[in-house]
Amino acid sequence: MSDIKVLWVDDEIDLLKPHILFLENKNYTVTTAQSGTEALEEMQKDRFDIVFLDENMPGLTGLETLAEIKERQDSLPVVMITKSEEEYIMEEAIGSKIADYLIKPVNPNQILLSLKKNLDHSRLVSEKTTSSYQQEFRKIAMDMSMINTFEGWAELYQKLVYWELQLEDIEDSGMFEILESQKTEANNQFCKFIDKHYPNWFSGEEEAPIMSHTLFKERVQPELESGTPTLLVVVDNLRYDQWKAFEPFLSNIYKKESEELFYSILPTATQYARNAIFSGLMPSEMEKQHPDYWLNDPDEGGKNMYEKEFLQSQLNRLRLDLNWSYHKISSLKQGKRLVENFKSHKDEDLTVIVYNFVDMLSHSKTEMEVIKELASTDKSYRSLTLSWFKNSPLMEIIQQASHLGFKLIITTDHGTINVKNPSKVIGDKNTSLNLRYKTGKSLTYEGKDVFAAVDPGKIKLPSIHMSSSFIFAKGDLFFAYPNNYNHYVSYYRNTYQHGGVSLEEMVIPFAVLAPK
Repeated sequence: MSDIKVLWVDDEIDLLKPHILFLENKNYTVTTAQSGTEALEEMQKDRFDIVFLDENMPGLTGLETLAEIKERQDSLPVVMITKSEEEYIMEEAIGSKIADYLIKPVNPNQILLSLKKNLDHSRLVSEKTTSSYQQEFRKIAMDMSMINTFEGWAELYQKLVYWELQLEDIEDSGMFEILESQKTEANNQFCKFIDKHYPNWFSGEEEAPIMSHTLFKERVQPELESGTPTLLVVVDNLRYDQWKAFEPFLSNIYKKESEELFYSILPTATQYARNAIFSGLMPSEMEKQHPDYWLNDPDEGGKNMYEKEFLQSQLNRLRLDLNWSYHKISSLKQGKRLVENFKSHKDEDLTVIVYNFVDMLSHSKTEMEVIKELASTDKSYRSLTLSWFKNSPLMEIIQQASHLGFKLIITTDHGTINVKNPSKVIGDKNTSLNLRYKTGKSLTYEGKDVFAAVDPGKIKLPSIHMSSSFIFAKGDLFFAYPNNYNHYVSYYRNTYQHGGVSLEEMVIPFAVLAPK
């Protein structure tokens, strides 16, 4: 502690001798100054870790001295000490980025607390977070082996994401590694759960969670019945941890009414999961009822061209007669255009926006070395998503929606996972191209690495041929063909992919917010 240097500025510094001795006994080094001018001179001679600054001094006032200090060293913490409780002084000081504000007379423990709060804060928080997670680690490990319900897995995933965000900024990398291994183990157990229970959710043998195809009817429709204009934003490929990272930036304009996790259908891929949200149907039902809109994997053409038509059909089926519009944003230009025109939607009951940015980002990560570098870990991927969101047309649209009194619903079609390990697969030339799921005839694969649907009809997926099956990669695996194997593996390892079975891809957010 002896290397912590304190500069204490007060025109009656002699009266503070007991306080200074107290700090020196705690191994702080205290330099004193009796005026603002003297303080600035001391700052030229030495570097300080923190300044205690009296507000009411002859010559340069405390606020004037503060302005000078901040001009020289903006990041230096300054604690303002004053006799006055006048509000304008507090506001001025806070506006000038002071670290703390104390009212005279101060006692030595107040000073010590302020020092700890400002200088030891990150260490103390780090230690507390680490010890709290260590206690929770055992509980999570025990819970994990016993979870046997979809609700239980959603709760456990929420806990893991909570700790991931808590541990993100602490200096103990060992703790983060422990959490990473716990996430891997959670995915191993979750994949076993899906293996055993997922088909039963469609056969009626077990209660099913809210899923892609039931989300609109079960969760969106009740919100529409309040009569408040509603903005439904489906951010493609948005994981729960990414939502938690940018949620605080909405708190000035929206208050959260509810948040829950629901389950994406398999494959956790846009053409399946997002079409299921808008149609309210599973893929085999879409193929049967809307052959003009549905395309299977080998078919030529865009697989998400008819979301608006699917939604119209679902609204008709639910007998919802609404004034509504649908917008798909796949470029910055489209986003800006909607920002400019958003006011024209103020009288709609429902405005639907599909925002493709996160999807474009995760795909470009495999193509572009720059993105690969910027988003090499979940932490940096979250940070990149947050940076985009704060500066995006979507944020501007949401701000406008709040001013216009729109209720806001934010959700997604599926999440994504950083893939680490290859799993060999062999298929014919018509086998689908996705790295996390394959569909085709006569697939050869490692049984332990996949959740296999030999009869796709049992999980409401279309059978392209009589002998077609689906396989879904588990955990952080990705499929690789034996030919050109090493090049393929090094190219796709540590990229973000979706389509398979993992907590990150399947357990996804649905949040309802009201304008402030």
